[in-house]
Amino acid sequence: MKTTLRIKLVVLALAGFTFACGGGDKTAEGTQEASATESAATAEVSLEEKYKDNPIYIKGLEKVKASDCTGCHQVERKIIGPSYADVAAKYENTEENVAMLAQKVIAGGVGVWGEVPMSAHPTLSEEDAKDMVRYILLLKK
Repeated sequence: MKTTLRIKLVVLALAGFTFACGGGDKTAEGTQEASATESAATAEVSLEEKYKDNPIYIKGLEKVKASDCTGCHQVERKIIGPSYADVAAKYENTEENVAMLAQKVIAGGVGVWGEVPMSAHPTLSEEDAKDMVRYILLLKK
């Protein structure tokens, strides 16, 4: 009889232990899943969404969309030319860089991002080019 009681106690203890450990793992998994979901939601915010209310973003985007820039550039993906995010990563957002890059947009060029030349945009005003460059440099990841 003592053996049967011991077996029952051991089974009961193992069941309790298993339940307690399983419950703890589910809580940890739930916490990990919640953290992963929160991280994914944070990571999924695009650069466009991040800056949509910024006046520099709004002004520059309007001018970029009115130009031929989007035929060669996208915000976060390289197509013919570098992505705007890659340009923003390469250049610090200073007035000197804004002026230099605006001149490159107007004059065109080749060699910095490969052998495919960027077309010149001689009809673009310096101020419009600077607005576009300020927009692009804002898109740093």
